[in-house]
Order: sequence, then C-alpha cells, then structure tokens
Amino acid sequence: MSTYVVTGTDGIARAVALARLRAGDTVVVVGRNAERGESLLGAGDAVFLRADLSLVGETRRVAAEIAERFPVIDGLVLCAQHGRSARLETAEGLENTFALYYLSRRVLADALAVPLERAARPVVINVCAPGVDAGEIHWDDLQLRGGYALMTAILQGSRLNDLLGVAHGTRPGRTRYALVNPGGVATSFSGEYDAETTAAIERMRESARPVDEAVLPILALLTDPPADKIGAYAQGERIAMDGPAFDPAAAERLRALTDDLLSRV
Repeated sequence: MSTYVVTGTDGIARAVALARLRAGDTVVVVGRNAERGESLLGAGDAVFLRADLSLVGETRRVAAEIAERFPVIDGLVLCAQHGRSARLETAEGLENTFALYYLSRRVLADALAVPLERAARPVVINVCAPGVDAGEIHWDDLQLRGGYALMTAILQGSRLNDLLGVAHGTRPGRTRYALVNPGGVATSFSGEYDAETTAAIERMRESARPVDEAVLPILALLTDPPADKIGAYAQGERIAMDGPAFDPAAAERLRALTDDLLSRV
C-alpha cells in the first residue's frame, strides 16, 4: 500500500483522500478545519494534522512532523486554497493568498523531498490553473500592497505555481511534478467573500463539473505519474509548456526571490 499527503479538507482534496483510503492506502490530510479533517477519520487509514498553511512556521512544523512519521511518501497533492475579497496579512506579514496558494506549496514540496524520493514512483500534484491565459506576476509587489483584488491575487498565485513546476524540472531526483487545472469544479469555494463575489460563485457553481468527475485525472496521475520530470494538464489533457507562463528565466528569478523571502520568515 502507498502513503499520500493531501492539503485541504474539502472539495478535490477530500475526494482524493477518500478515493485513496478506499483503495487501502494511508492518507495524511493537512488543513485548518478540524471538523472537516477529523470527519475523514474512520474512513480508512487516515491521519489528520491540523495546521494553518498560510503561516510558513506552521507549514514547516507540520512538514517536519510528516517527514518524521512517514519515511516514505508516494505522493503529495497540493490543493489548499482560501479566497478573500479583502486583503489580509498573516501574523508573519505576508499576504494571505500568496502565502497559502504559493509559499506553502513550495515549502511542503521542499521539506518532503527526501521521503518522496524513497518511493518507487513519487509524484507531486499541484492543483492550480496551468493553461489559463490570464493573470500576471507583480514582480515588484508580490504581496499586492499597492492594489489588491481577489482575482488578481488568485491569478498571480496560479502563475507563480506554473513557475514552481518549471523550477522543479531543473532539480535532481526522480520525483515527478504535475501542474493540474481541473477546470470549474463544484466545490465549496472556501473563502471569505463580499456579496458580489458570493453571487458570482453561486452562478459559476451551476455550470461547474461535479467533484467526483473532476478528480479522476488527478487520481490517474497518482498511480501513473508523468513520464517527464514535469507535466501540465488541463481537465485531463496534457498541455504544452512552451509559452511565457513557463519561462525558465522567470522560474529562476522567482526561486531566488522566494529563497530570500523564506530566509527571513
């Protein structure tokens, strides 16, 4: 049997966890919502670890605990996201979406690299939005202090995660990395939204795909990782990684900026 780590307690994260638990695997679920996380206990060999992944310190703490308790990890599925209509800085002074949607994914994949490399076919799956031709990286204001908006923050996070995947492709090791865009999915859309955004989410949910359908390509990648070091997928289809969103020079620039930031947190 295999061991998987999943971030998030609802929607796609929950569907992945339940599917692997039904298959007899061990699943470590990491998230902030204790009620949702603990509701998975008893479904199989599930472990819930409570952590606020918007905090770098918390992310490092829970990653160290996972690495100590589980010396071999077959897959890491990064799903945790929480939208906010209003800008919020964490206790560490970081914009919340940037910290949760991007930084936590970088920190977890780095911290769990050793137990992943011990697996037969290790894979990291980053559920984000490759293939979406929207959003930009605000290189001089990654924290969006000069102009925050919900979609600006989310789309920047998606572009940062694209480059996170590109950077992984230059690292040594056997672990595969998959950037996965599941498309519009009828999840809970975890977040704290104003009335206008809430109404827009409800309209979008009406045409969104069911979670049980959207999760199938992710489950397939867990058992059959990309042949290449890095792959990008949109609704189950492989997409090219030759556009500006996957620029190696930009990925190196982001790596250096992130290294510097994390050294100060």
